[in-house]
Amino acid sequence: MTNKMIQISILRQAFFVSLMSLISWVYVYAQSPSVAQNSSDAQTHHMWSYNLGMYEVNLRHYYQEGDFAGFAKDLDRIDSLGPGIIWFMPVHSIGEFNRLGSLGSPYSVKDYYTVNPDYGSLEEFKDLVSEIKRRDKYVIIDWVANHTAWDNVLTETNPEWYVTNSNGDFIPPPGTNWSDVIELDFDQQGLRDYMIKAMLFWVDSVGVDGFRFDAVDFVPDDFWEEAIPALKQTRPDLFFLAEGPGEHLMDLGFDMNYSWDFYGFGGGILPRITQGIADANSFRSFVNQEQNNYSNGAYRLYFVSNHDENAWEGTPAQLFGPRAVNFSVLSHVINGMPLVYNGEEAGMNKQLAFFDKDLIPWRDYPMFDYYRRLFDLKRRNAALWNGFDENEAQRIKTTQNSPIYAFKREKDGDRIVGLFNLSNQAVSFQATDELPEGTYRNVFTDELIGLSQDYEFSLGDWEFLVLELVNQSSSESIGELELIHNLQTHGNLQLNPAYPNPFNPSTNVSFVIETAADIRIQVWDIMGRLITEQQVGNRDSGYHSFPLEAYDWPSGVYILRVWAGYEFQQNRITLMK
Repeated sequence: MTNKMIQISILRQAFFVSLMSLISWVYVYAQSPSVAQNSSDAQTHHMWSYNLGMYEVNLRHYYQEGDFAGFAKDLDRIDSLGPGIIWFMPVHSIGEFNRLGSLGSPYSVKDYYTVNPDYGSLEEFKDLVSEIKRRDKYVIIDWVANHTAWDNVLTETNPEWYVTNSNGDFIPPPGTNWSDVIELDFDQQGLRDYMIKAMLFWVDSVGVDGFRFDAVDFVPDDFWEEAIPALKQTRPDLFFLAEGPGEHLMDLGFDMNYSWDFYGFGGGILPRITQGIADANSFRSFVNQEQNNYSNGAYRLYFVSNHDENAWEGTPAQLFGPRAVNFSVLSHVINGMPLVYNGEEAGMNKQLAFFDKDLIPWRDYPMFDYYRRLFDLKRRNAALWNGFDENEAQRIKTTQNSPIYAFKREKDGDRIVGLFNLSNQAVSFQATDELPEGTYRNVFTDELIGLSQDYEFSLGDWEFLVLELVNQSSSESIGELELIHNLQTHGNLQLNPAYPNPFNPSTNVSFVIETAADIRIQVWDIMGRLITEQQVGNRDSGYHSFPLEAYDWPSGVYILRVWAGYEFQQNRITLMK
């Protein structure tokens, strides 16, 4: 028998062993009441947003072109990175009167129905949105409701919709230094109707999937109570992100808000840890408060950077120093949705000018693999899904509770164990609470680790471990799984998560290959039976996407396997009828 035949034989054995390990949770998942709880109404955003992360795009600084076409050229790389939601900062035309800097603020809107000509045309943006959605991603855009540019078209057509001083002059938003914009008056019903109609234009005509609303606390609550139901009446699955904290925003209809208690504008638990005035016990209190205040499908957005933090506060490296990677990973594995600001994956240590052209220094992508693995883990591992109360982080107490934040998250047979050293000293420790035993994979190194109650951990300063449960029962099968995993995660092929997933009755299979290869797509059931096989044939290097239909399959979990020559990768997919 040749070495290649021996390897294929081992792969077959490992495949069936790993398939059998899924049996313990498959049927629970297929009938999971928790999934039904958040998606019983197929027209809610939960059906598509619960396992996604977000990527923020600042077009002006992205590439030299600074336009829609330039960003479109980078979509293969974005696919490989793996975020599911693309958030574009305001794409509208920018005011010229009282403009700050050479290009002005993207949040100084001149016309709610047009795009900034520096970015391209409205048709080009429509095409970009369509292409992103074709790649099984979603698009939200920034919306500025509180104020406009001094030369917004409404100042001519409807000057009565603005707040004025005693002399009848337009004024900037009170209590701010925003000299380039003027305050709108939401006591005017005509303004409210106009604003809702303008947003519907971007939903119906452009195809966006939701909005990130800027400065929501500067707009009366009763406007959001009016606008959000009106928008969701047209598309109930729209996603609304509020730039602001507070549980009351969820009551107004928003789906997610900012966790500024985590980090924001120089405040939150992360700066306190950096300053040495908070520790792992403090972080435990923060997590408990988040879980107490937000439940029943409410999301929180976690980040270590965004356009405001980068421009006005500093980069993660500047703000957090050696803690930056630790905090970035932590933002992805605690409860809520993670955000990556463009350039973070390249380790960007540069504050970008807010009002002028200032290019992202794309370089060797030191954080790319971290984020790629974390986005992928969130997509396929139910322990990290957004909006489910049952998979909230549960602290595991240790012999070093002050420096070590250890926790587990579990759902539908999936489990993640996180161990974070939130101190500047190396620490050795053991669990004093019950440690969930089993075989785990280090998410970042692929090393397999067997956890038992007496396991002794050792973490350097600001070091961390994120472990994913692997259901294996013997050292032999663990070795086979390690072989199969190494073959899956390295080489010519990068398989993206199927999307949508769960699905009914069809989903899309997408992947990137670095060199041309013969492509074959297989689907197996949990008993190791081949359900379908497609001989795709030879394909050139680059991104490829194929539909997968399951009209006559029963509900359940399946293994999707894509071959590129002798190399393959596989993911779990779930059919829910």
